[in-house]
Amino acid sequence: MTTERAMTTTKRLPAPQDAAQYQLGDIMLVRGEGIRAWDAEGREFLDCVSGTFNLLLGHNHPEVMAAVREQTERLVFASSSFQTEPTNRVVQELAAISPPNLTRINLRSSSGSTANEGAIKMAQLHTGRRDVIVPFRAHLGQSLATASLNGTTKMRAPFPHRYPGSLHVPGPYCFRCFYRQTPESCGMLCVDRIEDFITYASSGSVACVVIEPISGAGGNIVPPDGYLQELRRFCDDREIVLIFDEIQTGLGRTGQMFAADHFGVQPHMMTLAKGLTGSGLPMAAILTEERMAGWDRSLHSFTYGSHTLSAAAALATLEIVQRPGFLENVRASGDVLLDRLRDLQKDNPVIGDVRGVGLMIGVELVEPDGTKAVARAHAYQRSLQDHGILTRVSEHGDGSTIELRPPLILTPADAHTVADRFGEALEAVA
Repeated sequence: MTTERAMTTTKRLPAPQDAAQYQLGDIMLVRGEGIRAWDAEGREFLDCVSGTFNLLLGHNHPEVMAAVREQTERLVFASSSFQTEPTNRVVQELAAISPPNLTRINLRSSSGSTANEGAIKMAQLHTGRRDVIVPFRAHLGQSLATASLNGTTKMRAPFPHRYPGSLHVPGPYCFRCFYRQTPESCGMLCVDRIEDFITYASSGSVACVVIEPISGAGGNIVPPDGYLQELRRFCDDREIVLIFDEIQTGLGRTGQMFAADHFGVQPHMMTLAKGLTGSGLPMAAILTEERMAGWDRSLHSFTYGSHTLSAAAALATLEIVQRPGFLENVRASGDVLLDRLRDLQKDNPVIGDVRGVGLMIGVELVEPDGTKAVARAHAYQRSLQDHGILTRVSEHGDGSTIELRPPLILTPADAHTVADRFGEALEAVA
C-alpha cells in the first residue's frame, strides 16, 4: 500500500452501521442509573430487561462502582493461575450461600456459555458418558458447543458442523403442553417420557441434564410443582448429573437466593453468570458437589475468567443481595407486578398467560384461536418502548412472550409504574 493510499484510507470514517458486521439497534444509550437509562435524545426508559438480564442491581450501582474503582487502584488483572483477595472471597461467599451439597466453586469462565460448557465437561469427565439432555426452547449459550445444544432449531440450523450428543426433550410448558395434558392429571409425563427418548433417541450414554429452573429465553416457563423434584429423582436413579443453569434465575431473581431454593431442589451442579457482578462486568461460576472437585484446571480456563475487577464487583454484589430486606423487596415488587399484569389479562384476551416468580416474569400473547401471536408481541414490544419500557420477545424474537427481568432494586411503586405503562401500551396497539 502506498503512503498516499494509506493516508486516504485512514481518513475515511464509515458510519457505525456500515462498519458493524451485525445489525445495530435503533437506540443509542448514553447514560444509566438504577432501573433507568437514557438515550442520546434525552428519552428516559425503565430498563425492564436489566441490560441483557445481567444488571441485577441496575445501571451503575454506586457501591459496585466504588468497589471496582478501589480495586483498580490496587490490581486490575491477575491470571487465574494466581490467587487474589477478591477472587478468593467470591469463592468463599458462593460456597457459603449455595445449596448445602454444592461445596466447590470454579471461577475460570467469564460467560454463561462457557460456564455451561465447563459444567458439561465436568459431568462427562465424572461419569465417563457423553450425551446431554436439554429441554425444548432452552438456551445454553452462543459458543459452538452450547449453540449445538440449544433447544431451538433457529440457533442450530445455520452451522453445518455441530457438537454431537444432544438429546432434546419436551419441557414443562404447561400452557402449551407437548402431551396435551394438564398439571393436575399429567402424571409428570415430561419427566417420565425422557426414558423413551434415552432408549430410542440417545447414544445410550447420557452424562447430564442441563435445565434452567425457569426457562428464560424459552418464554419464562415456570415448571409445575413437583417437576424439578421428579427430575432430580429421575437423574439419581440413572446416575445422570443434574445441572441447574441459574444464569438468569440465580442470586435473587426469584425472590430466593437461587431458584433451587425456591423449588426446594438441590441440583448436582449449578452455573451462574449475568447478574453475578451486579452492574455488568463479566464473570461466571460453576458450582459442584465435592465428588467433582480436583480436575486439571487447564481443562477449562479462559484469560478473563475470574477477572480481578469483576471479582471486586461480584463481592460487593453478593454482600448487597444478602442484606436484610433485599429478597423481601424482590418478592413484594414481583407480586405487585404479577397481580397488576393479571388484572390487565382479565380485560385483554390477547394476553393468554401471565407467569413468573419474583422479578422473572413473562406475558404470553395469543391470537384469538390460541396460537402464538408473534407479530402482536413485536408490535406490543415497540409500543412498550414508545411508552418508555424496555422489554424483549422470547425465543430470540420468534416467540410471543414479552420478557420482563427488571433490576432487583425495583420497588413496589416502580412496579405500579411499569404496570400502568403496560396498560397504556396495550391500548395503543389495540
